[in-house]
Amino acid sequence: QVQLVESGGGLVQAGGSLRLSCAASGSIYSSAVMGWYRQAPGKQRELVASMTRGGSTNVAYFVKGRFTISRDNAKNTVYLQMNNLKPEDTAVYFCNVIQVDYRTNVYWGQGTQVTVSS
Repeated sequence: QVQLVESGGGLVQAGGSLRLSCAASGSIYSSAVMGWYRQAPGKQRELVASMTRGGSTNVAYFVKGRFTISRDNAKNTVYLQMNNLKPEDTAVYFCNVIQVDYRTNVYWGQGTQVTVSS
C-alpha cells in the first residue's frame, strides 16, 4: 500500500506562485510514476504533470512554461512549482502514484485546494 500526503495549496492572486509537495510512504517501486492531477468544479480530473524516477516528464500543454514538476527519489516526494498562476488554474490538486506489478496500481492523495483570484 502507498499513502500520499499533500501540502502547499492555498489562495493566491493571479500572477503569483505556489509550491505543492506530496510525500509518499509505503511500498514505492523504483518504476513508480509520480505526478499531479487537478479537478475544477464541474470538470473532469486532468493530468497536470508526471515524472518518472529517471526524470522523464509529461507536462500538460496548458501549464507548460509556468509549472515545473520535480522529484526527490530519496524522500519519495514529488513537487509542483506553479508560477504565473491564472484564475483558470483554480482546482483541487491531487497527487498521484502509478506503479505496476502484476496489475496497475493507482494511488491518490486527499487533494489540496488551489484558488487563484483575479
